[in-house]
Amino acid sequence: MSLKGFIDKNLSRWIQEQEGKTSEVVLSSRIRLARNLNDIPFPFLADSTDQSKVVELVRDAMEGQKDFSYLSRKNLSLEDRQALMEKHLISMQLVNDNKDSGLWLNKDESASIMVNEEDHIRIQVLLPGFELEEARKKADELDDALEQKLNYGFNEEKGYLTSCPTNVGTGLRASVMVHLPGLVLTKQINKVLTAVSQLGLAVRGIYGEGSEAAGNILQISNQITLGQREEEIIDNIKRVTKQIIDHEHNARKWLLNEKKIEIKDKVHRAYGVLSNAYTISSKEALELLSQVKLGIDLQLLDKESSQIFKELIVLIRPGYLQKLYGQKLSEKQRDIKRAEVIRERLRN
Repeated sequence: MSLKGFIDKNLSRWIQEQEGKTSEVVLSSRIRLARNLNDIPFPFLADSTDQSKVVELVRDAMEGQKDFSYLSRKNLSLEDRQALMEKHLISMQLVNDNKDSGLWLNKDESASIMVNEEDHIRIQVLLPGFELEEARKKADELDDALEQKLNYGFNEEKGYLTSCPTNVGTGLRASVMVHLPGLVLTKQINKVLTAVSQLGLAVRGIYGEGSEAAGNILQISNQITLGQREEEIIDNIKRVTKQIIDHEHNARKWLLNEKKIEIKDKVHRAYGVLSNAYTISSKEALELLSQVKLGIDLQLLDKESSQIFKELIVLIRPGYLQKLYGQKLSEKQRDIKRAEVIRERLRN
């Protein structure tokens, strides 16, 4: 299969679509709802019989949802699970756990349901750009459809009951994935992120908790769900994100006005390395791709669409490379194949 064919067949909607409000800064918006079933132990206490019961109950509840297919963890290779994680469709826990678990996934991969992860059910909607309200609407529709057939664990005082206390209440996590090279280059990023943390939001790396902020990409989300309505959680994230977007835009304007030659040089050097490298690590590739996207957004580099950034930050990851080439690859082999994929994608 050609690289273009692989991209068209295997990449999610949030990666392929570049349309979206403030998409030059906000790469994606995600809403996740944590739910558990009444009278069945939470996944970390559930035995194999309990786990299988949850899988079957959710399967029955999903009957009629023609747009969704079920992927059982036991039928997925490690590379398949890694690729799903790299597309932000499953968590690292679901990659590594050896439980009766799986994923319900719709055709464009904008909506998914993890089964037997940290909670019995994790509903997720992931959209391109700054679209938290639309993502919430779609997640609520799916949640309502399931709740008509399933008996959720719910307490009138505490709300939805979850494995982790920080998710009790609405069970809602709202997050945006943002690209902030301007704030990094102007050395304002730590100041801004400290302010974000003081406002009660969590700042994590590209793959969530415990991951690094590679390629100047960060995820910003609410830390608690108890005592707040869904509208309050989303309004807070939206308000703070808009401030971050403004700071990033101001940083980019300053760079363009005060450091144009230096930034143009950095951008074109990054493009040159990516276009000609024959071996490259994941970390270096993400850093250079970040610089190239900044150049595209500032109209200093007109050869590419900014969509290429979202495509490549997924395509160059270990699971995806091995899926693309259909074989297990050593770290050295991945560095070689990563450079090959980047050269071909830029050339085409």
